[in-house]
Amino acid sequence: MNPHILLAKQAVETYIKEEKIIEPPKDLPKEFFERRTGTFVTIEKSDKRLSKNDLRFARSDKQLRGCIGTYLPTRINIAEEIIHNAVAAATEDYRFGPIREEELSQLFYTVYILSEPELVKDVKDIKDPIKFSEEKFRRAGLDPKKFGIIVKTAPFTYPNEDVVFNGHMPYKSGLLLPGLEEVDTIEEQILIACRKAGIDPIKEKILIYKFTVEKFQ
Repeated sequence: MNPHILLAKQAVETYIKEEKIIEPPKDLPKEFFERRTGTFVTIEKSDKRLSKNDLRFARSDKQLRGCIGTYLPTRINIAEEIIHNAVAAATEDYRFGPIREEELSQLFYTVYILSEPELVKDVKDIKDPIKFSEEKFRRAGLDPKKFGIIVKTAPFTYPNEDVVFNGHMPYKSGLLLPGLEEVDTIEEQILIACRKAGIDPIKEKILIYKFTVEKFQ
C-alpha cells in the first residue's frame, strides 16, 4: 500500500478505535519529515465490506464520506499534515457524521499533496466569470483536470500588481481540487468553488489562484 494512504488509514483507524492521534512512524520515507506543503485527505465509502481482492471492483461503488485539508502547510511536515487532516476528514466534515468503527473496513483514502497556490493574473479581479469563454480561461492557464483552484473575493484596491497569497483569508474563499469526475469545464469549476464560498460571481469581483496536486490512492 502507498505510504501516504497507509499513514492516513492508520491515523483514522487508531483515532476511531482508541481516540489517539498517532505519531508519524519512523520508517516513513524521508520526504514525509523534510517536506512542508498543504495536503487534503478524502475518505470514500463502499457499501461492500472489503477484502484485498475487492478493492478495484468496489472503487466504482463508492460515496464521499469526508474531505478536509489545508492549501498551505500548517504543521511541521507532510506526515503531520496527513495524520491530522485524515482524522479531521473522518470526524469533522460538517456534511457527514463522524466515521464509526464498523465502517472502517469499507473505506478508501485519497491523499493530495498541493503545490503553492499561484495567482492567475490574466483573470485577476474579474467580475462575472460566466462572460469569460472557455478558450480565454484556458489561455490564462486554467484546466479543471490539471489544476485545482482557489477563488476569493477581491479587495477594492491593490497596493501593487503582485498580490501575495499569504494563506490568510479575510475575504470569502472557496477551493476545489482538480480532476473531479463531475467537473468538465473551467466555468463549472469556478462556479462550484464560488458556491462553496458563498460568493456571487456576478456581483462580486474575485481573484483566482491555481495549484497542482500529487494524488495518491
